[in-house]
Amino acid sequence: MDIQIPTQTVMADTPNQSLSDSFDIVARQDKAEAAIATLRSDVDEVKARVDKIGMAAVRPAIGGASTAPSAEVKGFVDGYLRRGRESEVKSISATTPADGGYAVPREIDAMIASELKEISPIRGLAQVVQVGSAGYRKLITTGGTASGWVGEAAARPETDTPEFAEIAPPSGELYANPAASQSMLDDAAFDLEGWLASEIAMEFARAEGAAFVNGTGNDQPLGFLSSPTSLAGDAVRSFGSLQYIGSGDANGFDANPESRLIDLVHTMKAGHRQGASWVMNSATLSEVRKLKTTDGAFLWQPGLVEGQPDRLLGYPVVEAEDMPDVAGGTFPIAFGNFKAGYIIAERSATQVLRDPFTNKPFVHFYATKRVGGQVLDSSAIKLLKIEA
Repeated sequence: MDIQIPTQTVMADTPNQSLSDSFDIVARQDKAEAAIATLRSDVDEVKARVDKIGMAAVRPAIGGASTAPSAEVKGFVDGYLRRGRESEVKSISATTPADGGYAVPREIDAMIASELKEISPIRGLAQVVQVGSAGYRKLITTGGTASGWVGEAAARPETDTPEFAEIAPPSGELYANPAASQSMLDDAAFDLEGWLASEIAMEFARAEGAAFVNGTGNDQPLGFLSSPTSLAGDAVRSFGSLQYIGSGDANGFDANPESRLIDLVHTMKAGHRQGASWVMNSATLSEVRKLKTTDGAFLWQPGLVEGQPDRLLGYPVVEAEDMPDVAGGTFPIAFGNFKAGYIIAERSATQVLRDPFTNKPFVHFYATKRVGGQVLDSSAIKLLKIEA
C-alpha cells in the first residue's frame, strides 16, 4: 500500500529546514574557529613562558641565588669598584672596617669561596668553619672513659674524668692585590665581579695552599707537615703529633714499595679510612705511577669515568704542588681523612679597598681575608718519610 505525502507540506518545510541547518553549520564553524584561536593563543603563551624560563636557566647567576644582580651588588660593582663612589656602598651597608676597605657582598664572596674550593686542594679536603671574629677555639676529648657496663641492680662505679685539649688554629691576614686598567672598568661589557672573584681566588689559593701544607703558624696557618711527627702509634703518641712510617730507603722507595704504602693505609683507624685520600705533588705522583707489585701489576688505577679521581690502592689521589719532592728526610706522601684531620677557620667577609693612586693608570683592588688552620685530629693523617 502506497503512502501519499502531501506535496505542499514538503515544499513548505524544505526551505526552512535547509536554512536552519545552514545556520547551525555556520554557528558550529564559528565556535570551532574561536576555540582553535583560543587554543593557539594559549599555546603561544605557554611557549613564551617556557622560552623565558629557559633563558633564565642558562643566564649566569651570581652566587646561584638570583639571575639578576641585587641592589647591593650593583651599588658595589658599578658604584664603588668601577667609579670609586663610596657613598653608594655606605648607603647599602654601614659597616666599614678600620682600614677603610669594604666587605664585598655575599654573592661575590660566595663566588670567591666556590673558586677557592675548586683550585685549593687542601681546602677541598679539610673541614672549613666560618667565624665572626679573629679567633676560633674548640675543645677535643683526648682520653678518659665516661661510660661503662653494669648489671641491672649493680652499683654504678665512678668513671674516669675525660681529658680535653683546646684547638686554636693560628691565623693571619691573607691578601691579594689584582689590578685593572681604567678602560677595562669603563667597559660596561667587562664582567668586573667575575674577574675580581677569579683573581682574588687565584691569589688566595696560591698563598693558602702553601700555608696549609708548610705554614709556620706565625701570622699564618700551621701546616700539617709543620706539626710534630712520631713513629709511635695512636695509643701512645702525644696529642697533636702525626704518625709516619719510613719508606725503607734513604733516597726513595725500597724494592717492595706496595707493602710500605699498604702499611701506611692500615696505620689509620678503619673509621677514618672512609673518606681518606692520598696527597702528593706531581713529581712524586710521576714516580708513584711507575711503581709495580711483585707480580708486575701497577699500583696506580686511573679513573675509568670522566670526573672520577685516579686511585692508589683504592683511594683517590689529590695533587698538591706544595708537598715536597722525593728526597732524603722529606715527607712527600700524606694519607688521611682531612675532613676529620685538618680544620680551616676563616672570617667569612672578604674586604676590598679600591686604590687608583699607587700605580696609575691602573686601579688596584686590595683584598684581605683572615684565615687560620691547624691539625684537628692527628690520628686522621699519616705520613710517609723517605728514610731507611
